[in-house]
Amino acid sequence: MAGTVKKNFDSPEETRNVDKGAVEILNLGDAQVMRATFQPGWKWSECVKPVAGTDSCEVAHLVYVNSGRMGLRMDDGSEVEIGPGDVASIPPGHDAWIIGDEPFIGIDFQGASSYAKP
Repeated sequence: MAGTVKKNFDSPEETRNVDKGAVEILNLGDAQVMRATFQPGWKWSECVKPVAGTDSCEVAHLVYVNSGRMGLRMDDGSEVEIGPGDVASIPPGHDAWIIGDEPFIGIDFQGASSYAKP
């Protein structure tokens, strides 16, 4: 049986900086968890697309929103807004942006392995 693993975002094992934001990664054995912090004005298609090199975000996310609001537009044109307390499963093929003047902080339990990487 595997032992308990405890880590803290105060000491992330990896930080990936993007324009107007950063993601911090914790490795928990077979799982990675990512804390995403995006400032007002952040938009995936402007701030991460140059790093990822894809037309839209091709990473799936399972995110819990701590604070701030984010708009999401899927490649099919459908849109949703997420905010504090929301849990969202976001499939690949989307753009995202920060709504309002509060930073967005979310914990992603799925997308850390490839987010904001070429």
